[in-house]
Amino acid sequence: MEVRTLIAVIWDMDGVLVDTAEIHYETWIETLGEEGIPFDRETFRRTFGMNNRKVLTLLLGREPDEGEFRRIAGRKEARFREAVRGQVQPLPGVRALLEQNRARGFRQAVGSSAPMENIEVLLEEMDILKYFDVIVSGANLPGKPDPAVFLEAARRLDASPEHCVVIEDSIAGVAGAKAAGMQCAAVLTTNPAEALKQADLIVESLDKLPGDWVEVLFPGLEKVREC
Repeated sequence: MEVRTLIAVIWDMDGVLVDTAEIHYETWIETLGEEGIPFDRETFRRTFGMNNRKVLTLLLGREPDEGEFRRIAGRKEARFREAVRGQVQPLPGVRALLEQNRARGFRQAVGSSAPMENIEVLLEEMDILKYFDVIVSGANLPGKPDPAVFLEAARRLDASPEHCVVIEDSIAGVAGAKAAGMQCAAVLTTNPAEALKQADLIVESLDKLPGDWVEVLFPGLEKVREC
């Protein structure tokens, strides 16, 4: 008979598992410049964590038509996937935490706004695909701060939202985690602490996460016996 905790961990990818911010920024600048669409670092910071459809809707002030969306987003993401080859490593503390979560029996998912092709390339490049039970792309779901990607991850993990913790770095992602009814641990990769104050726990980096972080977030940690 095995005793396991009823906890699922849902990881954002960009800015949490890996620091790809500068690559995203550069590929957006290049692609949007070809379209004559203004873009700067503040706009990038504000939209980081949203899916491409939501980003383009905000930049254009309207919903892009399908051909326009496929042209711009497709070109940007192809550039991104080419740029990350051989250039990425997990952020500090990521691999150790993935191992610890697995050792504790927590199910783990990726819940990212990125296209599935990007997620797969990055997880394979970093050799961490094996840690995840579920991978959910929010590219074709309502974008963060809508909770859709996190709720879909919980559904596929067969976990209730109140037993899920989301690890995020973006303003939109933290808001989405809380809208899903989940706990949220925020890491200060791309935003200052004051911008992520909705989170239940904030750390500078994942290697600074306290050993009892799960007990802090879930003080009444439930256990189930499996025969």
